[in-house]
Amino acid sequence: MSRKKFRPSDSEGKPHIEHLKSKWLKRHQKLKEKLWKKHGHSLMWIYKSTHNLMVGGTASLLMLSHPVASTLMKQGLPIFNDQNKTQVEEKTSHTSQQLVTSLAGLLPNAVQPLSQEQEFAVANLLTTYFRVPISAELQGIRLNRSYGYIGLEQHLSRYTGDTVGTHFDSDDEVQRFAASGMAPGRGAWGYFADSAETLTSADKQSEKYYIAAQTFLAPGWLERTHKLYDFFKYRKMIVVNPDNGKAIVVVIGDAGPAEFTGKHLGGSPEVMSYLKREDGVRKNGVLYFFIDDPDNNVPLGPIQVQ
Repeated sequence: MSRKKFRPSDSEGKPHIEHLKSKWLKRHQKLKEKLWKKHGHSLMWIYKSTHNLMVGGTASLLMLSHPVASTLMKQGLPIFNDQNKTQVEEKTSHTSQQLVTSLAGLLPNAVQPLSQEQEFAVANLLTTYFRVPISAELQGIRLNRSYGYIGLEQHLSRYTGDTVGTHFDSDDEVQRFAASGMAPGRGAWGYFADSAETLTSADKQSEKYYIAAQTFLAPGWLERTHKLYDFFKYRKMIVVNPDNGKAIVVVIGDAGPAEFTGKHLGGSPEVMSYLKREDGVRKNGVLYFFIDDPDNNVPLGPIQVQ
């Protein structure tokens, strides 16, 4: 009986083991891309908040269900679970200067759009330093960039008839911020409240700590305008000055600036003051990333490294 001899090579003459290796690597890459596309946000943020333990089980399931997830987990994603909770809390005590130094090693010399790899690295770093889930993309939606020049915005009218005379709660606020004036129209999503009587403290905070973002340049805006318009409305973000480590939690309260200005986002007078950022281009950039906070646990305003 004749037997078919084993041929240790493929049709192109490659050694059989090399052929298998090549096929495995291609399959690994496809699986990796598929996993990032489907679970990128979850992989970027596996964390323990002060209210919820989110992950020991989730991370374990991911790693057990797919070897690629295990590989990705080893590439520096923060994991908080019962086993390392104490160790992490004891060892991670950060300073603003450490954040500045770490960001300097990740950001390009020029203020330009970050690559996907840079965004992942920066989001991971910010997540670790501020202990809140931070990412450049949320629910498959992102802005046109996450690193850019910021401009000074005016105060937004919170309700019909809101003026400089009614806008502030203290003489100190008047002295510091009244000179910026009121924007001539409403924000992109209208007024924050129906009237002065219905204005809440949350409404005040949203206007006080707002940014204008170029939502109209977001990928998919023309195809999904209504969906993205609703998504961006008062969407919570973190803005970071990489030069001094100052960071502030804000909401998207308006759309802008126009492309021709050379600026990529705008900040309320209060936001700009805290970040110590000057208005205009070539004033160095800021980072701005989404915060995943469906339960509204992260307050607006300045946030400190932990």
